[in-house]
Amino acid sequence: MTKGILGKKIGMTQVFAENGDVIPVTVIEVTPNVVLQKKTVENDGYEAIQLGYDDQKANRVIKPEKGHADKANTAPKRFVKEIRNVDLAAFEVGQEVKADTFNAGDVVDVTGTSKGKGFQGAIKRHNQSRGPMSHGSRYHRRPGSMGPVAPNRVFKGKALPGRMGGEQITVQNLEIVKVDTDRNLLLVKGNVPGAKKSYVTVKSAVKND
Repeated sequence: MTKGILGKKIGMTQVFAENGDVIPVTVIEVTPNVVLQKKTVENDGYEAIQLGYDDQKANRVIKPEKGHADKANTAPKRFVKEIRNVDLAAFEVGQEVKADTFNAGDVVDVTGTSKGKGFQGAIKRHNQSRGPMSHGSRYHRRPGSMGPVAPNRVFKGKALPGRMGGEQITVQNLEIVKVDTDRNLLLVKGNVPGAKKSYVTVKSAVKND
C-alpha cells in the first residue's frame, strides 16, 4: 500500500552518517495533514484519500471550500492532493497524518513544481550545442534547422526557445535519512524540485520493491 504526505520544501543542508560520510539532504516540513475526504469505488469510481496541508487565509476562502473543510472539522487548506492505492480502512475523515507515517530508510518519490526560469533559448532550455563563436561563423546560439523543405511547415514538438520551468516534476527513489517527529520534518537524501517554501508531495516509491 502507498503511504503519502504533503509538505513544504524548507531548503537543503547536510548530515553525517555513522561512518563519517557527508549526506546532502533536503528538509521538508510536514506539519500534520488532515484527511478531507475518502473516495470510494461506489461513489467516485476509484479509491483514494484527499489530504489538505497549510491553512488558507480567511479572506481567500470561498464557500464551497469552507463547506468541504467543515465536514472534516478543520480549516480550508491551501494545498490539497489525493493519494491513491491506500488502505482506506486505516483513515477517517478529519484524521491527522503526521511525519511518523514514514521511517528512516524508506524510499520515496517527491513531486513538486520546478523553479520558473522565464523565456530561455534552445541551448539552456533543450541542452542543445552552440555553433562556433569565431572565424566568420554566423551560427552561434540559434535553434538550427526548422526541418525539411517538403511539408513547408515546422512540425509540432520542434525544440524552440520559450518558457522554461514551472512544470510538475517527480524525482524518484529518494531515501529518507531522518524523520524528526518533534519538529515535523523529513530529511530526504538529495535534491527535490521547487523553490524554497514551495509545496511538495511525498509518496512511497512506485519503482522500489
